[in-house]
Amino acid sequence: MVKVNVYGIDGASTEKIDLPEVFDTPYRPDIIRKSFNVLHSNKRQPYGADPFAGTKQATASVGKGRGQSRVPRLTQGRRAALAPCVVGGRRAHPPKAERNWKEKINKKENLLAKNSAIAATKDKEIVTKRGHKFDDKVTLPIIVDDKFDDIKKTKDMIKALDKIGIYDDVLRATNGKHIRAGKGKSRGRRYKTPKSILIISKKDEPQKSSGNLTGVDIVKPELINIEHLAPGGDAGRLTIITKSALKEIRGVK
Repeated sequence: MVKVNVYGIDGASTEKIDLPEVFDTPYRPDIIRKSFNVLHSNKRQPYGADPFAGTKQATASVGKGRGQSRVPRLTQGRRAALAPCVVGGRRAHPPKAERNWKEKINKKENLLAKNSAIAATKDKEIVTKRGHKFDDKVTLPIIVDDKFDDIKKTKDMIKALDKIGIYDDVLRATNGKHIRAGKGKSRGRRYKTPKSILIISKKDEPQKSSGNLTGVDIVKPELINIEHLAPGGDAGRLTIITKSALKEIRGVK
């Protein structure tokens, strides 16, 4: 069993507790990556071209013997149409909306991925490799007492994070927000924002006080998935867990 500190909102360690057995799960980055890819594949929105695109004109082929190509042409003109090889024609093999993008993963494999990602939150080397910034003196994952759930204002949340020694990670995410390269910036996803702290809490108050902090996500213990724990498929997210939420994480299934 690994012992970690329990921090108050003043940043002081109030006690030491044992982490649940789930934190002893072996680190399996391959299974974590697989589970993440399956999750994202199953969230894809089907897309495809209009089945009649490029075929709505009245066309006819002139046939052979006239010394011209036999591509379909508009009946009210001479311009070629319909064929994939001409301007304004249909596409030869367009994307189809009925395509099935779903992928499958074994239940035990998916459970192993989630438990492994939870266990990775206690490893300072893995968390540092993800780029997170935190005080070397803190123990991971960061367990806080239940008074943390009562913080209702963003300024009070900032003070608590600063006293614990992890507010620098929020600043890293704020400074790392940048305009996306490519056409995506004109399609409703203009900015790319780094992920910062994950807060696991049973109450909604942290959502109100942390909602405006860049890169911070809040989730209830029963709703944790691989996307929260390993954004982009890389485990080791800097995580805060309230003491009451930690008791429910013992039973992740």
